[in-house]
Amino acid sequence: MFSLLLVIIYIAFISLGLPDSLLGSAWPVMKDSFNVPLSFAGIVSMIISGGTIAASLMSDRVTRKLGTGLVTSISVAMTAMALLGFSLSRSFVVICLFAVPYGLGAGAIDAALNNYVALHYASRHMSWLHSFWGVGASISPYIMSFSLGTKLGWRGGYATVSVIQIVLTIILFATLQKWKNGKMDFGDSGKTSSKPLTITQAVKIKGVPSVLIAFFGYCALETTTGLWASTYLVEYRGVDVETEAIFSSLFNPGITVGRFLNGFIVDRFGDKREIRYGISTLTVGAILVGIPFKSEIFALAGLIVIGLSCANLSVIHATPSNFGRENLQAIIGIQKVSTYVGTTFMPPLFGLIANGVNIGLYPIYLAVLAVLMPTITETLNLSIG
Repeated sequence: MFSLLLVIIYIAFISLGLPDSLLGSAWPVMKDSFNVPLSFAGIVSMIISGGTIAASLMSDRVTRKLGTGLVTSISVAMTAMALLGFSLSRSFVVICLFAVPYGLGAGAIDAALNNYVALHYASRHMSWLHSFWGVGASISPYIMSFSLGTKLGWRGGYATVSVIQIVLTIILFATLQKWKNGKMDFGDSGKTSSKPLTITQAVKIKGVPSVLIAFFGYCALETTTGLWASTYLVEYRGVDVETEAIFSSLFNPGITVGRFLNGFIVDRFGDKREIRYGISTLTVGAILVGIPFKSEIFALAGLIVIGLSCANLSVIHATPSNFGRENLQAIIGIQKVSTYVGTTFMPPLFGLIANGVNIGLYPIYLAVLAVLMPTITETLNLSIG
């Protein structure tokens, strides 16, 4: 039963990753359908991010009341409805309206499943869980690309992923009992010995501010690296477009493969040592990107090192041991908020810096974020003993 439940959890995380790459893949065509500027993709993205943040902040209370299985099922149903709404929309305003349940569903399932796996399973399963998210995020551009190459168009791409989500919703509702027959769901029946924590109460817990800053820095570094790598390599380092495309395309799959491989070794090292190794290699990767040699091999290798290093951070799985099982859901919820804030605002911030100063500051920006993390995580280790 536990193995079947794990399969369900992994599939649910694939479904979480599926919608994440659709907007970027489809927007060049979508904008023409609605006759809106290219920049309007940012509006949709911000609405989705706002929904994920709101859902993460509510995750403790909602998951305690409904249980992880039901929250997961409802969340996937919401994203399925939102994706179907995207495919049927005839105006940009309607797209924005459907972006709300899109974000709420994604945020709820993300926080709930991270909490459940951190509470009940070994570190390797957390690593593999996020690897399966990468599988979903890697598949969806191909689905959209295929649809754009046929009469289905971008609407067909969204509809296809919606159908996949609908099928998964049916499977999740049909297997709800597995969550109760397997390991105990912290939210089952809504009965627990402790009350949900408010955001203020959670932040006041010793060490929580440190872990939030660490999450912010890590996610900011990962997304900034992925977004600006191509521009930096081509415009500043003079790497030819073909070579750049090959190496940049390895960044996200590198994270996915790294997380999968990391699952086989993380339990041997433990969460704290694994985090230290990951942050150390992240810093090395940022330095390699910035080494001012004429040969581009160091910068290209640095991107791969950063991608693989991002797989070696088990901060979420360490949450129960750091802050207690009873506080897990609340803290994971606000950790996810730090994630979304870092991914939403820090890459555009570097864009402003690159535009106003110089794109050559890219490796320095990454290095500052990389150095921030060991400073904060070691402060966290000292504060909690």
